[in-house]
Amino acid sequence: MKRGHIVLGTTVLASGILSVVPAICAAEPLQVDANGNAAAEPFAPDVGASINLPPFRTNQNLTLAVESPDEAAEADKLAKELANPIASLISVPFQANEDWGYGPTGNGYKFTLNIQPVVPISISKDWNLIIRTIFPIVSQHDLFYFANLPKNSPLQPQNRSQDGLSDTTQSFFLSPKNPGPFGLVWGIGPAFLYPTGTHPLLDTGTFSIGPTFVVLKQAGPWTIGALMNQLWSVVISEDRSSLSQMFVQPFIAYTTKTHTTFTIDTESTADWNASSDDGKWTVPVIFQISQILKIGRQPVSVQIGGKYYADTPRYGPNWGVRFNFTLLFPTGRHPEPVERTGLVK
Repeated sequence: MKRGHIVLGTTVLASGILSVVPAICAAEPLQVDANGNAAAEPFAPDVGASINLPPFRTNQNLTLAVESPDEAAEADKLAKELANPIASLISVPFQANEDWGYGPTGNGYKFTLNIQPVVPISISKDWNLIIRTIFPIVSQHDLFYFANLPKNSPLQPQNRSQDGLSDTTQSFFLSPKNPGPFGLVWGIGPAFLYPTGTHPLLDTGTFSIGPTFVVLKQAGPWTIGALMNQLWSVVISEDRSSLSQMFVQPFIAYTTKTHTTFTIDTESTADWNASSDDGKWTVPVIFQISQILKIGRQPVSVQIGGKYYADTPRYGPNWGVRFNFTLLFPTGRHPEPVERTGLVK
């Protein structure tokens, strides 16, 4: 039942956003706003319409107005900034993931809502410090459930469901403001794993640190790069094991003239302390589509995607889906002056 509730809730949320956004945009007066349409990490509210129709706005009389060149340029810039993990763009993604096929029975599933604020800080004329944080809220069922166990089994009673907060990951990237040789954009710094889990089956029980690195190149509509980190436990809770874990995310993205971004990547994790029999690697191949739009004057990105797990440890998932809603706050842009139609008193 919980699985059905989660899927239904995600579907209703997506449908609500997709149905409300066009109405909000239709009521917005026509403006040449410096912030243009919002940029995208992969997310598409109405994917078919965003791909096949040119972007438009409506004025107060609900007549169609073609997107201005300034708006188009700004939206394109936002889309490319969002494809760059260390761009000078404040973003707050709400990323909902649901994955199926877990556990000894193969019927387990896991819902994860990642709240992932990204905050760039200018620390000098030439350098930025980008802080990326991931707060995971998890609801999982039957990941550790064995069917038909004898009543005298030491595994009884079985804890079939776990809900709560998982461990928080935070990365700090020191990155030059301008691309380096060959047009490469890069950032390097430390990553931290904080033991914020609220259930023993949702956390690692360790405080871990290690290096993180990202490098990418943007050329025309293409963004190609990779992000990685390696974490080692430095403080371990009683009765818990040490952690040695690597995360690798190669990605390639293509942004169209309608500010739709197609992305394929793999968010792979290696547990170096796992046995070879259990399996060390989790390798989801993820295809995502995202679109930039505006709710009122707020630029946002909407993304939808699917996952296929090419490799997993024993009892790992088989496939999954992703829905992402991202609030965008471009830095270094000044808001449009407010038009005054009456006398100032």
